[in-house]
Amino acid sequence: MIKTIKLKDAVGTKLAHDITEIRPGKFKGPAYLKGHTVCDEDLCRLQKLGKNHLYLIDLEEDEIHENEAAAIMAGALSGKGVVWENEPREGKISLVAKRDGLLFVDTAALAAFNMIEEVMCATLHNHTLVKKDEMVAATRAIPLVMKRAPVERAAAIAGQNGGVVSVRPLRKGNAGLIITGNEIYQGLVEDRFAPILSRKLIDLGCEVNRISFAPDNTEIIRQAICAHIERGCDLILLSGGMSVDPDDVTRKGIRLAGADEIHYGAAALPGAMFLVAYIGDIPLLGVPACGLHHRVTVLDLVLSRILAGQRIGKKELAFLGHGGLCRDCPECSYPHCPFGKSL
Repeated sequence: MIKTIKLKDAVGTKLAHDITEIRPGKFKGPAYLKGHTVCDEDLCRLQKLGKNHLYLIDLEEDEIHENEAAAIMAGALSGKGVVWENEPREGKISLVAKRDGLLFVDTAALAAFNMIEEVMCATLHNHTLVKKDEMVAATRAIPLVMKRAPVERAAAIAGQNGGVVSVRPLRKGNAGLIITGNEIYQGLVEDRFAPILSRKLIDLGCEVNRISFAPDNTEIIRQAICAHIERGCDLILLSGGMSVDPDDVTRKGIRLAGADEIHYGAAALPGAMFLVAYIGDIPLLGVPACGLHHRVTVLDLVLSRILAGQRIGKKELAFLGHGGLCRDCPECSYPHCPFGKSL
């Protein structure tokens, strides 16, 4: 139950909720925190904040205050690698990354959670690279006081699979590069792929263990793959030979090397001819020629997910389609752009 009292009669009472102050373009936040005891000196400022009345709360047995509700929901929403503090501000609790890594959002559970009346949670995009202590989500109860049952129902939905948001660390890959193509192997054309791919790997914390070059020869490509695995590479990137030309034989070499799972084609541009294969648990990524001409391709969308332990298959490559069209902006702002973002 909420009781309304006139501001002039509020001296000596404790605030039942944070009171927000907004100074357009300068500040938005709590002017007074829940529990603050109102004194005579506060009355003028409260009036300037538009408060002519304050509220006293006497909760019924089946009711819950917004701060307690936010804490219950934050606990249920948080998965591995996500932490929060029980210090609500204006009824909101922020969920933050416990470590550097890749954010995973159970989007179906998030939608089901947000379908419950009078609760909400907003997150960063799924598969966003985040830093330790970065806010990845926030939750709150929408009204000041609500029934307890919806909060408990929302928390049950959020917690049923170990939370809605989690942050997985990226493993330190021991990577190998195989640059294919007769023109490069024979020294007719200078290779530009190895520096590009090496930089992408190093930026994600990987080590480049071995770089080799192979002509458009199935058997030599097979041998190169096997040599990389024998050297301890647990991630192999192959460039070139991914199109439909008869002399593009990289896929055949991958198959002959023992790949027991091959997925050719991704629903993203640039990078439609991207390939993902596995020899046991070792991923092999076939990078088409667009990787030379575009700063960001489907490789950038997939590589961090593989390093976070996700196995990429046909379904994952298909779901890239929504948001997988690069706008090819004159000045690339990735990852702060729509590319690779999906609902």
